[in-house]
Amino acid sequence: MVDFALSDEQRAVRDWVRTFVERELMPLEPEVLRRERAGEPGITREESRALQRKARESGFWGILTPEEYGGMNLGAITASILEAELGRTFVPFRFGGSADNILFHGNEEQKQRYLRPTIEGERISCFAITEPGAGSDAKAIRTSARRDGDEWVINGEKTFITQGNEADFTMVFAVTDKEKGANGGVTCFLVDRDMGWKSEPIPTMGEWGPAALVFDNVRVPAENVLGEVGFGFALALQWIGQGRYLLPSRAIGSCERLIEMAVQQANTRSTFGELLSERQAIQWMIADSVVELQALRLLVLHAAWQVEAGRDSRQAQSIAKLYGGVKANEIVDRVLQIHGGMGYTRELPIERWYRELRLLRIYEGTDEIQRRTIARNVLKGHVPVAADF
Repeated sequence: MVDFALSDEQRAVRDWVRTFVERELMPLEPEVLRRERAGEPGITREESRALQRKARESGFWGILTPEEYGGMNLGAITASILEAELGRTFVPFRFGGSADNILFHGNEEQKQRYLRPTIEGERISCFAITEPGAGSDAKAIRTSARRDGDEWVINGEKTFITQGNEADFTMVFAVTDKEKGANGGVTCFLVDRDMGWKSEPIPTMGEWGPAALVFDNVRVPAENVLGEVGFGFALALQWIGQGRYLLPSRAIGSCERLIEMAVQQANTRSTFGELLSERQAIQWMIADSVVELQALRLLVLHAAWQVEAGRDSRQAQSIAKLYGGVKANEIVDRVLQIHGGMGYTRELPIERWYRELRLLRIYEGTDEIQRRTIARNVLKGHVPVAADF
């Protein structure tokens, strides 16, 4: 029989993070909402780093970072469990001590300048591949880099870049050989902000604040090539596929909290002399939400297990990402409906979650891209229809 029980270590990690979220993050929720409604950042960089230092004092640092770099290297399953606990609050927070996986491909000099300071929280990076005309189709990028002596000159624009407004440096992907295209003609560069690129905030319906990056004859030393010239697309794919399962992982915690709010509302709100919890329509909303949450949890943990076991997890991650995005949006919609007019107001955080969870169906591969991937893998025989655990 399959054993779904958590290990003692996983249970301890979950309990500690749950306590941290309840004691350190949830009390900040009213102030975070107030700031966001005033057009301010919900939590400042200094506040986030102070919280990260507090967590580090308890040993929580670098959840997936190798131990040789000072991390905990807890593995994908535990990271997924942790991410779900963080999802129980909308306060924007991540534990420190991590760096983008492709930075570990840098040479020793690059590791000293970029990787280690990022792990220590001294520098902030961003990953720049998406362009106005190249979203999910990363092969269509037009940003170019031409060699000029010991430097490369980069021109182009990137868009919807996470942390692009805060980053000290970017991992930017540019075409270095038009004839070769994505396979051999795209290179990744490590580009410091003071080398000349600029960022512009992009207003969105949610609190996620992406940026547009502009490169206008930005000169980058040849030694700032990450990996090899022409082989940047392989690094991009490695970055994109590094942890897609973590996105629906966080949605698990959000849905748990939202369903708890719906249960409380149903058990305390009366209409026409009867509690909402006695009405079949409300019961079915809650029942469907609980079933979908449990299914999401199992799909995510299955994908995390495949990652941790070193198996090809792409199909499992796409399934978890697709299901998580669709069902999280359905759940938050039901919870808002159960709360009626109050759910639509900004007095409650439901509308904020509504906007935040909508993004899950777009970034890191849209629903349509996930469906295309899942179908293609089955139609071409890459993945069997029968479960292969």
